[in-house]
Amino acid sequence: MAGMTRWDPIREMMTLRRAMDRLLEDPFYNRETDWEQPVSWNLAVDVAENQDEYVVRASLPGVNSDDIEITYNNNMLTIRGEIKQEEEHKGETYHLRERRFGSFSRSLSLPNPIKPEAIEAQFDSGVLTLRIPKTEEVKPKRIQVRSGGQRQKAIEGKSTAVRTK
Repeated sequence: MAGMTRWDPIREMMTLRRAMDRLLEDPFYNRETDWEQPVSWNLAVDVAENQDEYVVRASLPGVNSDDIEITYNNNMLTIRGEIKQEEEHKGETYHLRERRFGSFSRSLSLPNPIKPEAIEAQFDSGVLTLRIPKTEEVKPKRIQVRSGGQRQKAIEGKSTAVRTK
């Protein structure tokens, strides 16, 4: 089970510093093969909630929908996949390679029970969207209030402030 890790620019800078230290300390260090090794990275996601569901969105440019795996187990939603490295073309020399490749994974713990059998996943234009419905017991309920001889009044399950003078 992978934990959630927030992007940390200091950690990224320290990784670069360690690579530069190795480059300067070891004359036999082959930086080309080290930089080209696949790495595992965390997937950045947006998680929104409305009355009926959670909506999870993740940008996955360059990923095929067949290379994405989504699982839900023990209240943990996990998105995994891999971005495959493009083949290098003979005769080309790269001056800059910043596009990521390798495996990615992100696990999310949702705060309320959901209906795992009703999760919908859509992948369109490089954006993965998951619609995760909540169970009925966690949705706000409408409660009928009766009073002596008066008609019934409906009160919503959300609290509101009442002003009195």
